[in-house]
Amino acid sequence: MARRPASTLLFDGSEWNFATLSRAYEAIEAIAIGEMGLDVYPNQIEIISSEQMLDAYSSVGMPLMYQHWSFGKRFVFESQLYQKGYRGLAYELVINSNPCITYLMEENTMPMQALVTAHAAFGHNHFFKNNYLFRQWTDAGAILGYMDFAKKYIAKCEERHGLSAVEEILDSAHALMDHGVFHYRRPPRLSSEKETARARERLEYEEQTYSDLWRTLPTASGTSGIEEAEREASERKKALNLPEENLLYFLEKHSLILEPWQREILRIVRVIAQYFYPQSQTKVMNEGCATFVHYSIINRLFDQGRVSEGAMLELLASHANVVFQPGFDDSRFSGINPYALGFAMMQDIERICTMPTQEDRDWFPTISGNGDPLGTLIGAWENHRDESFILQYLSPALIRKFRLFRLSDRATNKFCEVTSIHNEQGYAAVRAGLARNYDPVANRPDIQVVDVDLLGDRQLRLKHVIKNGILLEESNRDATLAHISRLWGYEVSLAGIDASTSKVLFECSSTGA
Repeated sequence: MARRPASTLLFDGSEWNFATLSRAYEAIEAIAIGEMGLDVYPNQIEIISSEQMLDAYSSVGMPLMYQHWSFGKRFVFESQLYQKGYRGLAYELVINSNPCITYLMEENTMPMQALVTAHAAFGHNHFFKNNYLFRQWTDAGAILGYMDFAKKYIAKCEERHGLSAVEEILDSAHALMDHGVFHYRRPPRLSSEKETARARERLEYEEQTYSDLWRTLPTASGTSGIEEAEREASERKKALNLPEENLLYFLEKHSLILEPWQREILRIVRVIAQYFYPQSQTKVMNEGCATFVHYSIINRLFDQGRVSEGAMLELLASHANVVFQPGFDDSRFSGINPYALGFAMMQDIERICTMPTQEDRDWFPTISGNGDPLGTLIGAWENHRDESFILQYLSPALIRKFRLFRLSDRATNKFCEVTSIHNEQGYAAVRAGLARNYDPVANRPDIQVVDVDLLGDRQLRLKHVIKNGILLEESNRDATLAHISRLWGYEVSLAGIDASTSKVLFECSSTGA
């Protein structure tokens, strides 16, 4: 094979410098923007060491993060695994911000710097900017400024109130971080003028309909007190906007013992939790998009003669490692690799758009043979999360390729039953079952604040809606109740209600009663 002229290559060898990085970036940008039509935030590329990458790992992937002992503990753990060769580090780290910040490891070879630039600075960047979940739930232009504020604010709280006092609040807030997220848009709050008008209308109605004769009528024994209690409870729940799924929000707004600085810390933690909310729902799509983008770009660079055969072999070897899916009986198996599934689905959509089979035309009549794979993919990246994406686009061909089938594993049975195989009904059932695994509503405990009498015993009452008979692990449940009680200041009770029968399956309290 003839060696490509060095004058056309973006780089030659593994060494890199900033001029080479800039030249490669411009070539990648020309393909990503000019040919693929990607829409990205302005890019900011930073070079960091392996230790800095470990530090970012330890603080939930944010470079501007406040201090907490758990981050240091994770840093030591990750560092030991890395130094002993048990675990490698990511080649890059990308921040959903405007500008989009991509951190590249200084230890990377030049081919790897090119690959991760295409992957993160254009693949992830496009997804962050355009996917509806990120547009709805995150503010890319404000997150860096907010993180800077959060870091400085907590540092000042540590100086003023002491390290242990701040850590105590953070410990409890971190324990509730998964329950510090709004999963649905809150209804618009009425203004004070509208509240006043509504109160005046209610008063006028009561005056117009009041008659002193009602006072002389006998009341049913024992019912007036019950009705009064139910009316007060209803008004109390309405005033507190109950039930409330966001526990951190409720505690921040209504706790009777927290000081203003403590409430602000709860707000900081839940804002960060909300920032990561879309990422937990789009892992397959996000990584699939970025992997498809880098794979398309490096192949296009090779076709243009800008990348050598040796560099291409290194790039393809790294790509193959990323999308490798271990078998279920492999010691490395830990579930479906989101990179593997995501990339395979992107390539499959490209195939369906350009070379569909009759099966594809039956299953995907709107996109089969449309000749616009990039337009179809860009539309899918914009309008779906993992659950809906899999439900919409997972094809029978890909189900066969991944050898997917569906099992029924009931606790009351001594065996597993294969309920869905590779036939017309089975494909639909497998697709629906896999999609449900990526549905956050189906996989997270549904725990809500349902009542609290602020003028009475002040007991905070929570409800766990139990689905499919899956109960909370008792030690973790009790430890979490203790954290909620610490932030609330009074007793916290939890009732487990079966979703299908409304039967109370368990009741427990932070006091152990």
